[in-house]
Amino acid sequence: MNIAFSTGFLIGLVGSFHCIGMCGPIAIALPVTAKGTWRFYAGRFLYNIGRTVTYAFFGAMMGVIGQRFFVAGFQQEVSIVVGALMIASAIAPGLVNRIFGNLKIAQTITTRLKELFSAAFRKRTVASLFVVGVVNGFLPCGLVYMAMAGAATTGSIEGGAVFMAGFGLGTIPVMLGVSVAGSFIPLAVRHKISRLTPVFLFVLGVILLLRGLNLGIPMVSPKIPAQSAAAAAPPCCG
Repeated sequence: MNIAFSTGFLIGLVGSFHCIGMCGPIAIALPVTAKGTWRFYAGRFLYNIGRTVTYAFFGAMMGVIGQRFFVAGFQQEVSIVVGALMIASAIAPGLVNRIFGNLKIAQTITTRLKELFSAAFRKRTVASLFVVGVVNGFLPCGLVYMAMAGAATTGSIEGGAVFMAGFGLGTIPVMLGVSVAGSFIPLAVRHKISRLTPVFLFVLGVILLLRGLNLGIPMVSPKIPAQSAAAAAPPCCG
């Protein structure tokens, strides 16, 4: 299996229990049309696919950014910075949300997204639930930010998109269950499972940090060949 996809999928699968608290109320409140029919299940499935499409879009963008850093010879630095961010997020889970949430532009975008979200929500059609999912993917979420940072380490548009598509698909089993059956997992159980998310992020952050340190440890921190100046330099125009 593609390593970018499998890594993103695992982050999404473990992090989806965190998503129950953040996006669960939205999933539960999705318009009910002919409950138990194919339209009911199709609408909720499309909602989750909509989120995944947005995440894949974010992944492609982060892949472009990562690619530019990699071409410039900053592969190790990117891995170290992303690893440190994941470790910081695991230790202080609300840190990322507080940093981005206080930005003026973030508040403006969030307000506009909520307007679009409400408009799509009121239509109460199967297709509109896909739109609700797409817009929901843009709403602020610390876990998504960390997954996006991980997508940047793939160093390519395709890799970033696949990483985040895997992340989105990893969240679907739990989130689809929530949207179909409501809060079917007891609160106490959700709290216990959600503790795995920061632990998993911490471990992943340490792995990325070690990889960036270029220690020559097989599988964990393999030696990255130094990029020559000629390879890093742009082609000459003659």
